[in-house]
Amino acid sequence: MHILLGWVRAHKWKTFALFCAVCAVTEILTLPFYGVYRLRTDNPPQTALMRQRMREAESEGKALKIVQQWIPLSRVPRHVINAIIVAEDGTFFEHGGIDWFEVQESMEKNLQERRAARGASTITQQLAKNLFLSTSKDPIRKLKEVAITLMMEHTLTKQRILELYLNIVEWGRGIFGIEAAAQAYFGKSASALTIDEAARLAAVIPSPLRHQPNTDSRYVVRRTGIVLGRMSARNWLPGVPAGAADTVRPDSTAPAGSEAKADSLAEEQGGDGGL
Repeated sequence: MHILLGWVRAHKWKTFALFCAVCAVTEILTLPFYGVYRLRTDNPPQTALMRQRMREAESEGKALKIVQQWIPLSRVPRHVINAIIVAEDGTFFEHGGIDWFEVQESMEKNLQERRAARGASTITQQLAKNLFLSTSKDPIRKLKEVAITLMMEHTLTKQRILELYLNIVEWGRGIFGIEAAAQAYFGKSASALTIDEAARLAAVIPSPLRHQPNTDSRYVVRRTGIVLGRMSARNWLPGVPAGAADTVRPDSTAPAGSEAKADSLAEEQGGDGGL
């Protein structure tokens, strides 16, 4: 033991480097390699975020019932998918899991305001966090999120990533997935959601424990208008010409440039992207 302690004192930097290497290998070994591979065909029965919410409820002496009902992507209307994409990850089909432009923009914005004023997580990153990690701000957790994100983009198709995301994303206390949310807030299947209902559901994803999509709060109305405006700008609103975003509803102007996430609130959701 004395010999070991003597070596450590004499080689502090080598000891530190060895310690970091051991920690890195440990973290790599704990990555869900098989879990990601199984997602190609298997639907996860429970997510890390669900378990976190149940622990939080238990610590408060409350019971939390998880409500979730899987629905295939083929049964989700195109306008529902489009609303989610423009709200959470406008370049979903173009990037490889990480939107590096948004990362740079968010870092600059957050450094300027000295707070988490802007999110940059893609749909795949949110999925990685919700499925396997937590809402912790721990830098190690963020690095693992990036690693899992890249694994999922390499292993899964974009369609499968979307299907998983839509079925596990949080939409309220104990409400997970688009089908459960549609039933809870609008009394119908996700397959029957209107464009406005889809935009409302997309609008509250960054903060689902604070806001309900079936209310007309200032937050919901404003952010729903932004979603509809972005859909209009992409010609994704039937009967509404491109450039007519301001006629969709009040305060519906989409941000200039890329579909910026600058006005997103601090996330409650497993996903910290958003409008």
